[in-house]
Amino acid sequence: MAKKESRHAELVSASQIIDAPYELPEGWKWVQLGNVADCLDGFRKPINATERAKREGNIPYYGATGQVGWIDDFLTDEELVLLGEDGAPFLDLMKDKAYIISGKAWVNNHAHILRSKYGKIGNRYLLNYLNTFNYSGYVNGTTRLKLTQGEMLKIPFPLPSTINEQQRIVNRIESMFARLDEAKEKAQNVVDSFEARKAAILHQAFTGNLTAKWRKENGVSDYSWEEKSIGDAMKLQAGKNISAGSISQVQDENNNYPCFGGNGIRGFVSSYNNEGIHPIIGRQGALCGNVNLASDKFYATEHAVVVTCPSNISPKWAYYTLTTMNLNQYATATAQPGLAVSNINKLTISVPLISEQQEIVRILDTILENESSAKFAAEQVLEKIDLLKKSILARAFRGEL
Repeated sequence: MAKKESRHAELVSASQIIDAPYELPEGWKWVQLGNVADCLDGFRKPINATERAKREGNIPYYGATGQVGWIDDFLTDEELVLLGEDGAPFLDLMKDKAYIISGKAWVNNHAHILRSKYGKIGNRYLLNYLNTFNYSGYVNGTTRLKLTQGEMLKIPFPLPSTINEQQRIVNRIESMFARLDEAKEKAQNVVDSFEARKAAILHQAFTGNLTAKWRKENGVSDYSWEEKSIGDAMKLQAGKNISAGSISQVQDENNNYPCFGGNGIRGFVSSYNNEGIHPIIGRQGALCGNVNLASDKFYATEHAVVVTCPSNISPKWAYYTLTTMNLNQYATATAQPGLAVSNINKLTISVPLISEQQEIVRILDTILENESSAKFAAEQVLEKIDLLKKSILARAFRGEL
């Protein structure tokens, strides 16, 4: 360690001290990037996709923001930091611009190759700093920003007083990032599994398992559900045509009623042709077979099917039932998929007593609201984690960790 500290002192004394972008802790110094890292751009070599296809191998081929292919030979064989030259998101403070590679590799001319003069600890310190640095004023171009080698080597770099300090900062960053990554993975799992959990809950509801205890407590037979066609259980009717010019994308005092088309709500209109709680089935369009729920006055176009329920059918129960049926599979296979009302009417459903329907709706409303809240909370966590990481990096290179 004494040799490393001696080497550190030599580099500090040999470095060109520059004007301070902000105040650093005592003992730290502002130097240029070229003072603390070797630029190995001479080892870069671009190979186009056609030629790479003839030279397929097991060596990673790297570009501005990561690996972009494979090749049969290598130009470097060590741990290095790659920083985009062009094609990197330089002005997006939330996205990374640098990454580490190790082992045999081939780098094209869209990434700069850097090696810290402080070894692997220096590489990790350098990587984290480059991913929080504001490149405004150092990149040029309009449609495709570019960081030239000359500008890159002039980047101001906060050099700690000792190599041990670099080590402590890197360890602290990586420890905090590891905990954040664990939280991110858990939050992402909540988001990714939402639809599967929702489908499982609905399956339990419409196979009778969700209300098995309720039936027992209320003396309702497990065989009380009746098989009926949708056409016998409820009434389906397509809406009426309306001119596109009558539909506003903004809800206001003149256009206050939602207008349902084949893909859900198209906008708002000044009149309505239905009112009350109704499931709405899209029968034409990209989302053919989708099911929505109207709860007040609304307009249904000819591309939407309005479901009207009699007194023994709960509209909300019918809505939940229809969402489980994957209705788009019954659409005609044409350039513009269509779902005929007559075909929907033939489909069969299992209908419990109205009292059990209401209990199913009550339970589903509660469970699905909780699931949606959990998903929303997880999405909020995901949005904040990357921001937290950038905040940690900003504090790290001010010596505040």
